[in-house]
Amino acid sequence: MIDVPNSPEADGRLLSVRIADDIRRAVLDGSMLPGTRVGQEWLAAKFGASRIPVREALRQLQDEGLVILAPNRGAWIADVTSQESIEVYKIREALEPLAMAESVPHLSDEDISALEVTVARLERVDSVQEYIPLDRAFHLKAYSRAPLPHLLRTIERYWNSTQHFRRWFVKDSLAKDGLPFSDPQHLMLVEMIRARDAEGAASIVRLHIRRTRLLIEKMAPPPKERPKSRQRAPPIAADSQTSFDADASPHDPFTA
Repeated sequence: MIDVPNSPEADGRLLSVRIADDIRRAVLDGSMLPGTRVGQEWLAAKFGASRIPVREALRQLQDEGLVILAPNRGAWIADVTSQESIEVYKIREALEPLAMAESVPHLSDEDISALEVTVARLERVDSVQEYIPLDRAFHLKAYSRAPLPHLLRTIERYWNSTQHFRRWFVKDSLAKDGLPFSDPQHLMLVEMIRARDAEGAASIVRLHIRRTRLLIEKMAPPPKERPKSRQRAPPIAADSQTSFDADASPHDPFTA
């Protein structure tokens, strides 16, 4: 096979994927907090890129619900209020049981074994940092065989948009109260999947999400807790550790 050199366009696309991957990882693991300014010049310098792949990466992350882009105001990590999170959970309560029911007939024995391994790991974790990505991986894997790609992308976008809120919720409702991280509903869900009971699995997912939503409603501050990020960009502070502009970032979220 003849080796064909990569075109500048192909190199730019690969770089934009890498930039998007790194920012996505930093957002989902909590290294980049909601409201964090994302400076395009800083990212371009960080990755040795022009601003074109940086803009492509940010547009991709905007589509995923992780970043907000506003004309003449720049980009920042998306944030939601507790009331918005409650709305998202109501939507998830409708969508995810469908994904679960559609996925069950197509999950292989290997898929189910992988889910069982993840549940076993969830039973052993003792920190929020371990629990959050494992819980996310478990649910998205359970839905992954649903032959409904648009639905799966929508669900993942909603998970992205509330990731930081879930981290706060788990930390506040579990870690602070000294409750175990184990969740019998995870075990029940795997049992239903193993039995190929699509409707039973969907019912457990619905109850699982509803339980969390009701707890959030109980804990939620009043609706006017803070301005919505997508309505107003956060202020730029030259000495802020959550501002990732070229000359204003003493902390690098991509080095962890």
